[in-house]
This record gives sequence, structure tokens and C-alpha cells, in this order.
Amino acid sequence: MGLDNVAVLWPRTGRFYDPVAPAEFVDFGEIVEMPQISAPTAALAELIAKTGTVRATAYTELVDLLLGLENVLYATENAAEDEDPVIDPDGCSWIADGLERFVARHREHGESVTFESVSDVLRALLGDGRLAEQQLRWLDSRLDGLRDEAGDPPQWNFTCAELAVLAAFYRRCADRGFAVYAAT
Repeated sequence: MGLDNVAVLWPRTGRFYDPVAPAEFVDFGEIVEMPQISAPTAALAELIAKTGTVRATAYTELVDLLLGLENVLYATENAAEDEDPVIDPDGCSWIADGLERFVARHREHGESVTFESVSDVLRALLGDGRLAEQQLRWLDSRLDGLRDEAGDPPQWNFTCAELAVLAAFYRRCADRGFAVYAAT
């Protein structure tokens, strides 16, 4: 079983969160019709358009690395205090901001997003900071932690367009005051 991020009405009324009507995301279906759109990007956009949901499992490691926290899309920070794994609208905005900035910085490295290209983008970003040496050590530690027992990196195969669609989902939730329920 995987992780789904489901758009829900915020705040909840009663005991359960009400899912957002898929009509709020119907325009994501237009992405599917774009020429030269990759199959994963089209599949993500179509799922969002039909259900208001993202199958988030594939993106968890990348989003955690980009945002510098663990289990962001699982909403674990909220689980303990709220007893519900929910990303509030402000959290959705924060996720969207991070993804949007990454996609913008990655464009000069090409459309294909791989472990190596992510590393290059993050190294360039952190290398310019006030605490560059400390931040680069942190990044190296995080990157090493993503490698398997044989030392091989994750086989990420995303595109900037796919990550832009992912960011747009969280941006839509933030802009319209929706939350995201992390369903496993």
C-alpha cells in the first residue's frame, strides 16, 4: 500500500475531513492534452483532475530532501499533535514554494530530474549560503542516507514538468484554503 495525498476541506467539520470535489482540479486534465507531455506527468495530472489526489509515495524521498525534513508528505509533524496526518493550507504553500523554486533552479540542468541533477542543484544553492560548509556536509549526509547497501543512489526518473504539476496541486490547495490528508 502506498501514500495518497488527498485534498480535503479545511478545517474539518465534525469527526472526519470531507474530500474536496474533483471539480476543483478539473483543469489539470488539460495538461494531459499538451503535446510532448511525458506519460508520468500526464498520469499525475489526470489523477489529480479526476480525484483531487496525488499518489505521493514516489515523491516522498525527493520532497524530504528538497525541504530538509523527514516524511513531509506523510504529515508526521501534525500527526502527534492533531492525531490526524494533515498538511494545512500553510503547509501546502510551503511545499509548493519549495517545489516551484527547485523546478525553476533545475531548468538550467535540463528537463530530466535525477539523483545526480538534484545533487547538483542543491550543491549550487547551498554553496552560496552563509553557512555553506555546514550545509554542504548536511547535504552529503542526506544524499549518502538515500543510497542503498551497495552505495547506489535512488533511481529517480522525474521531469521538471511532472514536479511542476505536483507543485501546482499543493499550490491549488494552499490558494483555495484546502488541506491535504495523508492516507496510507
